[in-house]
Amino acid sequence: MALVKACRTDQLKPGDALRINTSPALAIFRLDDGFYATEDTCSHAQSSLAAGEVDLEDCTVECPYHASLFEIKTGRVLSLPATKPVRTFAVTIVNDEVFVEI
Repeated sequence: MALVKACRTDQLKPGDALRINTSPALAIFRLDDGFYATEDTCSHAQSSLAAGEVDLEDCTVECPYHASLFEIKTGRVLSLPATKPVRTFAVTIVNDEVFVEI
């Protein structure tokens, strides 16, 4: 596993997301309790989850293409048309920088 620098902690506020062009592309989310990373591409269609709407209360992201809903912390799919979860990745904070294990 390699650590990839995603951003600085002050670049995202709770409810924000950022796409990282790695392989696979990652979506970095800041929730009220910290940072999380998932695959950026929706498991249903080629759409960026980082461009979706984040719900801080439910810790979910809605795909902007067909409105599939995913649980950010686990990658679990919560609504159709997606049926497969997205992968999640461990996040580490070092000196106010966000790193993702891929």
